[in-house]
Amino acid sequence: MTYCVKCLVSGKVQGVWFRGNTQNQAQQLGLTGYVHNLPDGRVEVLACGNAENLRILQDWLWQGPRLAEVTDVHCEPATINPLPGEFTTG
Repeated sequence: MTYCVKCLVSGKVQGVWFRGNTQNQAQQLGLTGYVHNLPDGRVEVLACGNAENLRILQDWLWQGPRLAEVTDVHCEPATINPLPGEFTTG
């Protein structure tokens, strides 16, 4: 079964390769979706895939890349159709 979650990541998460590393993690887990910066300094992640791999990605978001300083991750189920294709950055 395919599920989707939307996560908002706060802290020092822009300018530290957070998007690129999130994309790599998601692709390794076989997830589809996107990651992009928000004007308020947060990063938005929409990911679709199986429940276990989504949980792994959500756990990774709390860590992020080496230079990130994550202070909060808020995830909720996304009520959209699963996204086709690959995981992209924007």
